[in-house]
Amino acid sequence: MMELAFSLLAAFLAALTFICLYRAYKGPTAADRVVSINVMSTKITVLIVLLAMMTKQDFFVDVAIVYAMIGFNTTVCVSKYMEKGKLF
Repeated sequence: MMELAFSLLAAFLAALTFICLYRAYKGPTAADRVVSINVMSTKITVLIVLLAMMTKQDFFVDVAIVYAMIGFNTTVCVSKYMEKGKLF
């Protein structure tokens, strides 16, 4: 029962990720694209944690934490670059 629920949730999150990918491709402004990529990063992090729960392997949670940190840092750097035009 739980495996079915995890599988349905993973499929739903994957579909939402592809919708965000479309918004990142089609977005009218650069800010829309950055937000869409940030949302995709969050959804992929949740998918990795869901995979860890499905397979009962704890090291996937560590991978998800690192992926979330990389996604956050990327969003901050791109936002700063868009606002000021230079990174440092």
